Amino acid sequence: MRFNTSLIHGNIGPKEDKGATNVPIYQCNSFQYETARELEEVFSGKKPGFIYTRINNPTVEAFERRIAFLEEGIAAVATSSGMAAIALAILNLVRSGDEIVSASGIFGGTYSLFRSFENLGIKTRFAEDSSLESFEKHITDKTKVIFIETIGNPRLDVPNIRQIAELARKRGIALIVDSTVTTPYLVKPIKLGADVVVHSTSKFINGSGSCIGGIVVASGNMKIDYDKYPLLKDYKKYGEFAYIARLRNNLLKDFGACMSPFNAFLTTVGLETLGVRMERICENALCLAKALKENKKVISVNYPGLEESIYHQLATEQFGGKYGAILTIRVGTKENAFKVIDSLRYAINSTNIGDVRTLVVHPASTIYTSFDVEEKEAMGVYEDMIRICVGLEDVEDIIEDFYQALEKV
Repeated sequence: MRFNTSLIHGNIGPKEDKGATNVPIYQCNSFQYETARELEEVFSGKKPGFIYTRINNPTVEAFERRIAFLEEGIAAVATSSGMAAIALAILNLVRSGDEIVSASGIFGGTYSLFRSFENLGIKTRFAEDSSLESFEKHITDKTKVIFIETIGNPRLDVPNIRQIAELARKRGIALIVDSTVTTPYLVKPIKLGADVVVHSTSKFINGSGSCIGGIVVASGNMKIDYDKYPLLKDYKKYGEFAYIARLRNNLLKDFGACMSPFNAFLTTVGLETLGVRMERICENALCLAKALKENKKVISVNYPGLEESIYHQLATEQFGGKYGAILTIRVGTKENAFKVIDSLRYAINSTNIGDVRTLVVHPASTIYTSFDVEEKEAMGVYEDMIRICVGLEDVEDIIEDFYQALEKV
């Protein structure tokens, strides 16, 4: 089964008994059972079933099955947002006194989350760049998780997932990969050795900016040392499902960060067009990057699809010759960046990514406003930089829009 076929037909679950072609929306809090004994068996795990939508729900489960299938994982848990997915994925493994080693060019919201983890006694060490050596030198005997993004947002650096996975496996550390900006269309990190994959499904998986959500996918390949990861000890009986069992039955249940059935429905509908959308978006982004490189008002263009990018060869190999939707440009000053953004006719000034529309934002004054200059630059954020997330418009219109806006500088 090829990718676009799998989006529509892959692991869609049991046939809907009323003949509906879309997954029904089970918009309810809880589920009834005929007998007290039957409900007891569901609660104890002796019998499958749905209890309460905070824990599981048929609409949400249908979405989870599809994403797990696409990522070639064994199971998934959907969450209320991408940030919830990252938080739960990590807190499922770490506790006070433990450490994380993270890429530094990560999304500002994730960086902020890691700072908040410090209040829980969880320290994050940041690799200076995406090289293997940068990650390895920050590993200590307290390290429990290595965290990377497939393409850093907005630094647009590209780590070698296979190499970092081998390092993590050698050191007995879990590798969690955020694949939001690439999606399973460009790369399946589990095939490259990742233990856990997370997505903000609010972005490209949903595709239309209509709802918030996240998901955590377990590979089932994690070699769990239960002395090193004592939080999973009580779930040892679940074998390869120990990680996902604790995530659902402990953290998801206790934190209440569940995906709503309606959001699961909207995201499932969006998922079915992921392949054709990503194909067009990647083509548009590369064309725009090449066009902006030729514009004299643009000081620099950062996009892994450009041959001069230091990540071009790795990105080509790792992502099958496609490079995602996000590029950044620098235009000299913050004032110039504001003029360009304010002059655009089609591209929308918004902090989101992954929409059908082309979106732009000035990261330094928005998403990263709470960070100091040194932190911003470590994440690839500069005062004159504009982040562009390319949409599905005709690429000629997108290029013309940016060219006319740049003329105002």
